[in-house]
Amino acid sequence: MDEILEKIYAIEGLGELENFLREKGLNLMREPLLAEFDRYAFYQNAIEWNKAVKICECLAITGWGERESLEALRGRYFNGQYMTYFLNASGEPRFVEAHWSKRKTGLSMQDNETFFNPSPDDNGKTLKRPVKEQIQDVKLASQRNWIPKNPIRVSIGIKNCYENSRAVIDSLFKELQPALNAKMRPKIYGSEINYINLDCSFSFDDEYCRTNYIIAPGEPRLSSQRAWELIHEMMSEEERREGGYYLRNRFEYAPFRKDTGKTGAQIYFEREFSELSHAEQKQKISEYFLTALKQIARKQSKLKYDFKTMIDDFSKILDEWTAAEI
Repeated sequence: MDEILEKIYAIEGLGELENFLREKGLNLMREPLLAEFDRYAFYQNAIEWNKAVKICECLAITGWGERESLEALRGRYFNGQYMTYFLNASGEPRFVEAHWSKRKTGLSMQDNETFFNPSPDDNGKTLKRPVKEQIQDVKLASQRNWIPKNPIRVSIGIKNCYENSRAVIDSLFKELQPALNAKMRPKIYGSEINYINLDCSFSFDDEYCRTNYIIAPGEPRLSSQRAWELIHEMMSEEERREGGYYLRNRFEYAPFRKDTGKTGAQIYFEREFSELSHAEQKQKISEYFLTALKQIARKQSKLKYDFKTMIDDFSKILDEWTAAEI
């Protein structure tokens, strides 16, 4: 098995990796891969992290069996530092999470910036302290394939809003997103979509800043330059600044990235939205979410992905959320 693992670590392409694992037998390879993951889930340097990534790529192909499926991802912290972490299908962190410090000769984990997130599969083990500085001139890897997960991710770029919308927005994350994570059926839709991000931008007015979106007519779609020109035809720059007004299309769509399987839509909400009742706000959000998803499905119709079943499932869960009182 050591020889097989060495071959796995040497394979670069995902296609070649999948062919190799299928040749060896996906079910036969699962347990040795899980044992190897248990070793590198507690990584303490860049080389060990990269091995954990490769093992997670393998397990995304073989399946995790009865274990909780995870992805090994690299991101950036707000200060530009790299961070590495494992996430389950609901986006919850597991095992070791590290922020990396850049040195002249490479990257290193730091004890005070390395954390342990409990996992149902950690068998009572935790991160060994202290985390010693091990500088390695190695590029940190990030998983290139993905586990089946709820494909709809709701987000909000700026968390400000008018007060009458706060309970509705809280409900998106406390009620709708968990319901989607629990009830969507990602394994039957296909694997070409990783997730679709529905990112909401709400108008707001607080003591520090004011932003009020004016929504442009649906067609034709306005470019940023044209939106800037039109709003100045509507009002003076002084009025625009005073009211915090910005002219936006209701929807802005992100391109589909085949390498990450990600796409999405930015959805803008005007101030008048927050003046509606909670039930009316939920109805509007549902309408906009479905409009965005159907447009994304049309744009990506060539993908081998069952958008119809996915949207049907999403619509049923959305109806339940819309009908529930706040």
